[in-house]
Amino acid sequence: MTFTIRDARPSDIPALTAIYRESVENGVATYEISAPDEAEMATRFATITGNGYPYIVATDADDTVLGYAYASAFRTRSAYRFLVEDSIYLGPQARGRGIGRALLDQLVARCTTLGFRQMVAVIGGAHPASIGVHRAAGFIDCGTMKGSGYKHGRWLDTVFMQLQLGDGHETHPEAGTYPDTLYRV
Repeated sequence: MTFTIRDARPSDIPALTAIYRESVENGVATYEISAPDEAEMATRFATITGNGYPYIVATDADDTVLGYAYASAFRTRSAYRFLVEDSIYLGPQARGRGIGRALLDQLVARCTTLGFRQMVAVIGGAHPASIGVHRAAGFIDCGTMKGSGYKHGRWLDTVFMQLQLGDGHETHPEAGTYPDTLYRV
């Protein structure tokens, strides 16, 4: 399957909403039980992009959105400002075709360029494909929270994985530049 990765746009909100709805209703990657509507997805999109985090989509030759990925705050407390959490969602037709890995690689590259030092994956349902794509991208296992979610009539584990970006924790970040200015109090 041929695809292109580009910045997500507000006009992609209906497609993002449909992909996420399918994941909420049929999967365990997200612990939401009820899928948000387009207005809520637009608010989330505006918050993420408004804070300077990357939000990207994979599209086919007709510019149909096949999947998306974004980075966002792991926590909004100031000391976490150099750590981002990645999120990747694919439509059913895009799974198992290398699109998730391409989105993740692009997200890692963009977050590194922006100056983030660590990326964390919070993998709901200990989803094997998500664990595999993160491991293949160099993420390391950080731990598992057993029975941390309950969805579709069963208890779910949450797996944490981490990737050092750039110099990671080996050097001090440059003060006063993005992302140092995020969530400073």
